[in-house]
Amino acid sequence: MKLTLALACIVMLMLTLQPVTAQKPSAEPRPQRPVHTFSIVARDPTTGELGVAVQSHWFSVGSVVPWAEAGVGAVATQSFVDPSYGKLGLDLMRAGRSGPDALKALLAGDAGREVRQVAMIDAQGHVDAWTGANCIQAAGHHVGENFSVQANLMLNDKVWPAMARAFETTKGDLAERMLAALDAGQEAGGDIRGRQSAALIIVAGKATGKPWLDRVFDLRVDDSPEPLQELRRLVTLQRAYNHMNAGDLAVEKKDNEGALREYGAAEKLVPDSAEMIYWHAVALVNMNRTEEALPLFRKVFAMDRNWVTLTPRLAKAGLLPDDAKLIERITGVAGNK
Repeated sequence: MKLTLALACIVMLMLTLQPVTAQKPSAEPRPQRPVHTFSIVARDPTTGELGVAVQSHWFSVGSVVPWAEAGVGAVATQSFVDPSYGKLGLDLMRAGRSGPDALKALLAGDAGREVRQVAMIDAQGHVDAWTGANCIQAAGHHVGENFSVQANLMLNDKVWPAMARAFETTKGDLAERMLAALDAGQEAGGDIRGRQSAALIIVAGKATGKPWLDRVFDLRVDDSPEPLQELRRLVTLQRAYNHMNAGDLAVEKKDNEGALREYGAAEKLVPDSAEMIYWHAVALVNMNRTEEALPLFRKVFAMDRNWVTLTPRLAKAGLLPDDAKLIERITGVAGNK
């Protein structure tokens, strides 16, 4: 029986709440994609957010290792990775199984489990991990309260303990604590081969029924000499855009002051983003605060005059008042160059 079929059978049995029996291992387990790496799965007990963060000397680690679903759980599947652990693990947790129970059930049906490394955490914070006996050393994991760190093919066995300490002692939100864990793992030695890619997924504690709204962070660095540095840069940028989105929502609710607070917070994080400054200025105009908007327009127009060309088009699209004199006043701050 093929591995994927065995796992599918396990899931069907679990979902119908029938007793699960381990499938007969195949005669020769065939390792799949060898994504050796270090990662963390975690839950924020205050917000309920769930996440996975990972770094590896392997291209596009984020496309296969991290899995998360709001209100359900998070999974990291690595070493000689079988990606079906991600989907099937979430399926089982969605059906009511705990993270540890889901992991045990899938391992029981996997003839290649000794080359796997997997961690699962559910929405209640129940967590467990597995490091197969044939994972390439240094390999191991540490399960703590609301988190698990795991690593294989590391330079030494100090990597995952360092990750655990960093996560437990760092202040801040879930993203900041998970990034600190990755940084600590790298500083302790990291992947013996070096580094290439990284990823971070964080989802809301409760599902809204709109998955696109449930992802707080969904970031990948597929190929970089310094993936953790690049991942941090992207996290900062995502934080800024989260503020921008909150500002747009406040505008829709006619909460002008709330919108301006959010736009201001975004610009503090990314002060040289023409995109953010421009839409902040547009919002001000629509609040009849044109005088405050003009310096912002001037700054953006100095960065790239294409924004000058864009501005009259917004009036035609209904995003600025259809007032020729107003548009001329705005574009006039660009000056002549």
